[in-house]
Amino acid sequence: MAKRLNKDQYIDSWGNVQNYSSWHYERQKQIRRRLIMALSIFAFAVVLTVALVLIFMKKGPDKPASAGVAEKNEVPAAADTPVLEADTPPEENVAVVTPTPEATATPTPEPTPVISHPDMFYEGYTVFADENTEEITSEEILSSYAVLVDLKDGHIVAQRNPMDKIYPASMTKVMTVLVAAEHMEDPDAMVTMTREITDFVFLNDLSAVGYEVGEQVSVMELFYGTILRSGGDAALALAEHIGGSEDAFVAMMNDKLKELGFDEVAHFSNPVGHYEDDNYCTPVAMAMIMKAAMENDICREVMCTKRYNTASNEFHPDGIDISNLFLRRIEDLDTHGEVLAAKTGYVIQSRNCAVSYEESNDGNRYILVTSGAPGSWKAIYDHEKIYASYVN
Repeated sequence: MAKRLNKDQYIDSWGNVQNYSSWHYERQKQIRRRLIMALSIFAFAVVLTVALVLIFMKKGPDKPASAGVAEKNEVPAAADTPVLEADTPPEENVAVVTPTPEATATPTPEPTPVISHPDMFYEGYTVFADENTEEITSEEILSSYAVLVDLKDGHIVAQRNPMDKIYPASMTKVMTVLVAAEHMEDPDAMVTMTREITDFVFLNDLSAVGYEVGEQVSVMELFYGTILRSGGDAALALAEHIGGSEDAFVAMMNDKLKELGFDEVAHFSNPVGHYEDDNYCTPVAMAMIMKAAMENDICREVMCTKRYNTASNEFHPDGIDISNLFLRRIEDLDTHGEVLAAKTGYVIQSRNCAVSYEESNDGNRYILVTSGAPGSWKAIYDHEKIYASYVN
């Protein structure tokens, strides 16, 4: 007949009834505590992981500061291929000037000039190649087009298809700020951001500073928004304010091309750089547009600025922090000098392009234009390699 045991008893290997010791119960309690602690830690880890995944999915990757209307600013990756961003002609009547007393912008401190002797550039806007000009043949340089110009005499140091037709994408905005700077009357005048501008930028997925409908922005701030953030909203508002209409401003851009001597190989049809077949230039023409911009005090200050905070207002109490990502990314690379100014661009027809200005270690000055790189970081690395290969 089986022995009946209570909860405090057990049968040992000899068949004798034994009572559990106090150590047995303490051991059980210890096991339960450790099990509960382990399960709690596991549950906390699961909850934390799920929370982080949800936060990341909600935030998503930062939208690239598109160039050319759509500059691609992804980090280096094997699949460094830009996403096509639609480009269509902007509508007219994009900005309205309203210089009301209530809409005064916070004064912006003038940046310290970076280039101390722009008059040391050679005069004029012609370049020349000779037996000392080197063809860029390295397969490590991925851009299809390139030209490196020595600014002491206009000599083309190195080149790859320098006179071929390219679509300048957001490099167009260098001409936009140059023409605006030459015709600006009041840098503190206020421009009202309209729904036509914001809708156009949104519908075409263009890069933007992020201005709101009805927000009033100083003309000077629009310069920084156009270059540092490649803002389509800033560029359109600036063009409308300076020219009276976008078409009138584009005519001024082409007049400037004629003045520089490049009207036969270049033409602009919009101030933001979105793709249109008659918005084109050559690498050499873009290099000389950049030279003219660097000779202009206002453009030089804007082009050499790495970071800028827009004015505080009711829409953006802390302003908007914008920056020139090309300058910030190339500053740690070895270019045998310092790249002080740059503007990037991207449309699918030109892929990634960039124009930059460098002061070399030996005190010389250069402008480099590239186009056709398969990614924004690839364009930056091409500038690094070309400067490092051909500049002392």
